[in-house]
Amino acid sequence: MVKFTRSGSAKWQGGLKDGKATVSTQSGALSDQPYGFNTRFEDKPGTNPEELVGAAHASCFSMALSKMLEEAGVGGVSIETTSKITLEQDGEGFTITKAHLTTTISGDGDKAKIEELAQQAKAGCPISKLFNADVTMDATVS
Repeated sequence: MVKFTRSGSAKWQGGLKDGKATVSTQSGALSDQPYGFNTRFEDKPGTNPEELVGAAHASCFSMALSKMLEEAGVGGVSIETTSKITLEQDGEGFTITKAHLTTTISGDGDKAKIEELAQQAKAGCPISKLFNADVTMDATVS
C-alpha cells in the first residue's frame, strides 16, 4: 500500500479582523505567505484558504486526468484547469458550498472518451474526494 502524508501550516496572532497570519507548506513552495481577514473577505492582495484549496483541486484534477488519458493511449495532452471555490455564510459561520472545475483539454484521441475520462477524474481525484472526507483533529490547548 502506498501512503503519503504532506503538510501545510498556519500561524495566527491577534483577533479576526486585525490578526496577522502566515501560511506555509512542507515543501517550502509557500513560506510564511501572509493572509488574513482582508485577503479572505475584502479582496485585498494576498492569499486565502479557498484560493489554496482551489489551486490544490485544479492541480489534483489535472494530474489525475493526465494519468487516465495516458493509460487510455491519448498523446499530446495539454490540460488547463481552474477550480472556483464558493464560500457562503451559513448562519453564524461559513461553509464551502461548491467547487467548480473549468478545464480545457487537448490531446490526440477521441473527444467523447476524453470528456468521459474528465468526468471520472472530477469524481475520483483525491481533492474532489476530500470535500466528503472524514475530518479529524488533535487539539492541544496551552
